[in-house]
Amino acid sequence: MRRIDRRNNPRKAHVRHILVANKPQAREILELIQNSKKPLKEFKKLAKKYSNCPSGSKKGDLGDFIEGQMALDFEKAVWEMEPESTPAKFVKTQFGYHIIWVHSKSALNS
Repeated sequence: MRRIDRRNNPRKAHVRHILVANKPQAREILELIQNSKKPLKEFKKLAKKYSNCPSGSKKGDLGDFIEGQMALDFEKAVWEMEPESTPAKFVKTQFGYHIIWVHSKSALNS
């Protein structure tokens, strides 16, 4: 599934995500995060409770990844988001529905 980005300066990002199997559950979790007074704290709690990904045990933390390592639609959503902003939508990939929290984005060589 890995696509290697052949550009001279690929980007990297540090993200968290919550992966669920269906749209209604993704919508419900997203609303809980958006309506929270402390959205990142709520995100971490819900990731641990609901995420189908092994990263759920780490409160959804995927750590850093380099462009080309994740599913294309997942990556598109990451690059469109502002770091440390509350997610506005969820993203569907072949793995399910992702709610994404972006901590940082940068060029690999920066």
